[in-house]
Amino acid sequence: MTVTRRPVAVLGECVADAFVAPDAAGTPDAAVGPGLRLDVLPGGGPANTAVALARLGTPTHFLTRLSGDVFGGLFRRRLSESGVRIDLCPDAAEPSTLAVAGLGPDGAAEYTFHAEATADWQWTRQELAPVRGLDPDCLHTGSLALVREPGAAAVEDLLAELRPTTTISLDPNVRPLLVAPERYRALLPRWCALADILRLSEDDLAHLHPGTAPEAACDTWHRAGVPLVVVTLGAAGALVSYDGVRSVLPAPHVDVVDTVGAGDAFTAGLLHGLHGAGVLGGRLDALDRRTLDEAVAFGTRVAAATCAVRGANPPWAEDLTARA
Repeated sequence: MTVTRRPVAVLGECVADAFVAPDAAGTPDAAVGPGLRLDVLPGGGPANTAVALARLGTPTHFLTRLSGDVFGGLFRRRLSESGVRIDLCPDAAEPSTLAVAGLGPDGAAEYTFHAEATADWQWTRQELAPVRGLDPDCLHTGSLALVREPGAAAVEDLLAELRPTTTISLDPNVRPLLVAPERYRALLPRWCALADILRLSEDDLAHLHPGTAPEAACDTWHRAGVPLVVVTLGAAGALVSYDGVRSVLPAPHVDVVDTVGAGDAFTAGLLHGLHGAGVLGGRLDALDRRTLDEAVAFGTRVAAATCAVRGANPPWAEDLTARA
């Protein structure tokens, strides 16, 4: 008998990621003149996670305020072509958020943001009301949706309302150029009281608790209420702490092109695995260690495949089959 799963919902921003074009990196090009040529790709952490989830085959709704500008059209095409449902997204009069990204010597992205008064942060409770009827198995959010006003309070209220029947997944995705890490640090205990899953990166940890060992930070977050914490460690894999029982799962080897969107892809792989196992839709009461480790290992595969290509371009399910 086929079991019909409730969908997964992802809430957060779309960002137009503008990268210096490969043949124009750092030096003027004769065809370009004195200017700088940019390639603009659709991104934003939550949008990347929604795209990756849908491409893996999880029924996915994305909740964002979509601008009517040229970047908004870019976002709509990417989401729809990846199989993401966007029918609950309100049309926004404000412009889209833009990030200009250069790549450091290790392939990591270094961003400059243009995000004041943009569409992503203006959520109202009325705009979020249709989400309550969706009844998702899981709602994943974080990044800037929970810290940028005026919409942050409305988003947090939504999490509290959905929590009785919906697994809450959070990724702080700290952006110190936009919001001071102190604000994330102050709000994180409240988020942990609402969340079932907390996924964050080594960089997030360094911003939130500088100088603190990952294991000690996990204990702090468990005491605040979140049962499952996963800290992604890049090539070293992922630290998994479930109610204080910890393990480190390795990451597959990959020739890294860049790391843009890798953490978002990992989250998608993790949620896809948990959703397919039927353990989402509440407080993770049915989750066992084997199911968790399999979902985390799958997340590392999805992240590795994303690192092997340029930009936040997560794999489709068939791509992973071919790689295997």
